[in-house]
Amino acid sequence: MNPNFRNFALWVVIFLLVLALVTLFQNPGHRSGGGEIAYSQLLNDAEAGRIQNVVISGQEVSGTYTSGGTFTTYAPNDPSLVSKLQGKGVTITARPPSDNTPWFIALLVNWLPILVFIGAWIFLSRQMQSGAGRAMGFGKSKAKLLTEAHGRVTFEDVAGVDEAKEDLQEIVEFLRDPQKFQRLGGRIPRGVLLVGPPGTGKTLIARAVAGEANVPFFTISGSDFVEMFVGVGASRVRDMFDQAKKNAPCIIFIDEIDAVGRHRGAGLGGGNDEREQTLNQLLVEMDGFEANEGIIIIAATNRPDVLDPALLRPGRFDRQIIVPNPDVIGRERILRVHVRKVPLSPDVDLKVIARGTPGFSGADLMNLVNEAALLAARRGKRIVTMHEFEDAKDKVMMGAERRTLVMTEDEKRLTAYHEGGHAIVAFNVPATDPVHKATIIPRGRALGMVMQLPERDKLSMSFEQMTSRLAIMMGGRVAEEMIFGHDKVTSGAQSDIEQATRLARMMVTRWGFSPELGTVAYGENNDEVFLGMQVNRQQNVSEATAQKIDAEVRRLVEAGLQDARRILDERKADLEALARGLLEYETLSGDEIRDLLDGKPPVRDAGDYPTNPSRGSPVPSAGRGRPRENDGGYEPQPQA
Repeated sequence: MNPNFRNFALWVVIFLLVLALVTLFQNPGHRSGGGEIAYSQLLNDAEAGRIQNVVISGQEVSGTYTSGGTFTTYAPNDPSLVSKLQGKGVTITARPPSDNTPWFIALLVNWLPILVFIGAWIFLSRQMQSGAGRAMGFGKSKAKLLTEAHGRVTFEDVAGVDEAKEDLQEIVEFLRDPQKFQRLGGRIPRGVLLVGPPGTGKTLIARAVAGEANVPFFTISGSDFVEMFVGVGASRVRDMFDQAKKNAPCIIFIDEIDAVGRHRGAGLGGGNDEREQTLNQLLVEMDGFEANEGIIIIAATNRPDVLDPALLRPGRFDRQIIVPNPDVIGRERILRVHVRKVPLSPDVDLKVIARGTPGFSGADLMNLVNEAALLAARRGKRIVTMHEFEDAKDKVMMGAERRTLVMTEDEKRLTAYHEGGHAIVAFNVPATDPVHKATIIPRGRALGMVMQLPERDKLSMSFEQMTSRLAIMMGGRVAEEMIFGHDKVTSGAQSDIEQATRLARMMVTRWGFSPELGTVAYGENNDEVFLGMQVNRQQNVSEATAQKIDAEVRRLVEAGLQDARRILDERKADLEALARGLLEYETLSGDEIRDLLDGKPPVRDAGDYPTNPSRGSPVPSAGRGRPRENDGGYEPQPQA
């Protein structure tokens, strides 16, 4: 239907409805050609004998005078009116009350609600059926087709994951020239699973594959399949593959596939039936009776341990590609990608920044560059200097400075000695990472902190490094007790004690560093029942062994406490000097701490780490230490 005609018809209907309503309220049928008189005038005229006849219709009374004129009036429910008129010889005619409303008005009033209901139903039905995202289209796939209009991404935009790009290059070559593999009897993997921590660029890599191969790219999230209606998920899977077959060769990218691909038939309550139906349909579509030639599925997850084994078998996801956090060379390449549009000062050294950001993902590095640019803009600069990058790195790692937090002099002094205890122990233990910075300025949720950065990417941790870390964690508590006395010790060491206890327990129960318990792994079944694992938990240690574990954990923590006490007893003068320096300068770098302990005051340029709070405060963020799963060590946690 022509849209102009549709609009014209709509306005005509609106005009007719308004006209009908006006006519209804005016009620022209109630008007008469005779003069309208008062009821009292009617009684007076009847008493005087001037009325010849009347017609009574309900409460409406009309009639004719003896002189030939007519009149109309409305009479109340007066039973004596008829007797009075009869007594004066007036001819009386009685009629039922008549509805003088025009027929089309009566028809409209009677049928209008029904017509409105039917029209609303038709309108809503068309609206619901007009797209896959509408209510009646809940069985349609929510996969979005990305074209070059959304921005073409190639492998040049992906850095730091060379091994993953090499594995995916085969996918690109197959999509460009499938005959190259088929004539030798080869079969390209039907599915590729990208596994890695959040922020490592899994989605970006998938888009780069589609951009390099120049084929349609469908993207959908794992949570988009499941709805509150039964059977919707399976219907959406079928519709998604139907769309893909029409656009083959193409790529389907399923982000966070663990939302729909978890273990079946386990967990509390026996699992989610609707999710399992969706997963079953996905398994059939990926490797069922019907071939899906030219359709390659790329999925991403950071929880491969919860995926159903049937989803990971060859023929479905033939290949798993690990996308880890980048190493120092990868971080430098990623930084070069993100600083393309950022005006940099000549003093900015991306290699130094890359070495100082171990454990950062690609998203963390992008955030670091953005934070540095925001700080430079806030300070009124036209280029981004190394100073902004250092401040942004500290803010991302340690949290935003909270200079507005009011601290008393006693609290500042206690914090200075607490952080000084950590730093002095860190400078004197045999194996640890270099101290990067110490500060008593509140950052994030901490009143102060000592930041250590490894000189290189660490893949494991030795027993000597673990015991050194335990001593460093205990340094703050020991310094408080040594300077202020046992009764003045505060709760500031809560996080230190928790981390030390966790590290010591891992040393005993996972890594076999206990002579008493030997090289045996202890602990409970830690499968997560809500993620489709075993419901029952079995404890594989006896009560006697559990007591030994607790005793060994306490022994290791106590040993760290004694090491810290020994070091601080020997270096009490250094502790006093460092605490005074922190109270004066608030923030000291590792080199400045070394100079301070050697009797050299820190040398600073104007504007570097000012002690006044007028410095532009960074954009709020937070960061805190996180345990690394591979070795139990603690490293700075950047914010994504």
